[in-house]
Amino acid sequence: MPEVSDAAAGANAHAGRPSRFQRFLLPGLAFKALVIGGGYATGREVAEFFLPSGPWGGVYAILLATFLFSAACILTFLFARAARSFDYQSFFAALLGPGWVVWEVAYILFVILILAVYGAAAGAIGAAALGWPALAGTTALMIGIIIFTTFGNRAVERLFEWAAYLLYGVYALFFVFAFTTFGDRIADGFASAAPADAGSWALNGGTYFSYNILGAIVVLPVLRHLTSSRDAVIAGAICGPLAMLPALLFFVATVAFYPTIMGAELPSDTLLAAMDRPWFRGLFQLMVFSALLQSGVSAVHAFNERVDAAWRRSRGLPIGARARLLISLGLLAGCMFLADRFGLVALIGSGYRFFAYVLLAVFVVPLCTVGVGRVLKNARETAAP
Repeated sequence: MPEVSDAAAGANAHAGRPSRFQRFLLPGLAFKALVIGGGYATGREVAEFFLPSGPWGGVYAILLATFLFSAACILTFLFARAARSFDYQSFFAALLGPGWVVWEVAYILFVILILAVYGAAAGAIGAAALGWPALAGTTALMIGIIIFTTFGNRAVERLFEWAAYLLYGVYALFFVFAFTTFGDRIADGFASAAPADAGSWALNGGTYFSYNILGAIVVLPVLRHLTSSRDAVIAGAICGPLAMLPALLFFVATVAFYPTIMGAELPSDTLLAAMDRPWFRGLFQLMVFSALLQSGVSAVHAFNERVDAAWRRSRGLPIGARARLLISLGLLAGCMFLADRFGLVALIGSGYRFFAYVLLAVFVVPLCTVGVGRVLKNARETAAP
């Protein structure tokens, strides 16, 4: 793969220079979409990975995951620019050489898992909020994902931008209502908490990071807007806080009902019922559905972009809207069957921990060794007179 210099990237982008939103915030919003949707948007990942460490241990685990996300995204974005790799197949061909096939298999299996999780979560939300059969909520999500992924990058980026306003606004209200409704219970939970077990919170925070760092790969298509290594560093550093601030706010609220809330399929619905604001309960569930939609769109769009890149190399033409629709439909149909068959708790509890180790082996470790070397080499060549 040829190297790209900051000067060349800046010159190429000058005619239609990307906006600051596209360069700095869009990667983080796309990354946030995958991390939030399906798991901690429903509260299920919070119950699975943070609450077992206790109130203070959970806070430490969230802060650790935030730092690791930012560091890994910075390195991923820098490597993607150095290798000019903005789809996951070319990225891993540059990182792993012939071993990219291992990543391809792991990625497809993990996408199947996370789409099944999103489908199960949408089904649970439809049942809790509207009394629908689980399959109805799952089908509604599938239709939404297909609509956005069919029309490519522009439609996907617009979704990330506008859904972000809804998500952060609703989480801010959620935190306010939690403190005004049962803030005394939250304070009591933290005051009575035993000292955190360092081994427990570090392991849980590291595990959560390990499988969610897939989001750094899913956002590769939007990195084409980066014009310099400085852009890559800023955009990567923002990813951790954008993804994990809502998780911290949500976790603090769950402490009011710790430890019983750990067994709830939808911990978010438990908290919303305690707030006793039906209008806000509906708004929150709409926000969660939008988060699931963003996450599903991110995963399927990344797969479409990988197919598009391969098609361009072999045929010299992009894939059209019809091909994107058929690919999305085929990928989603099998995943939604898994969602209906196994349910949300089983999918998150069993599948995510296994893939955390897979992603560490085929992505994080190579990125911190081969990737660092490639980034440093590119920096030296760029700086050379």
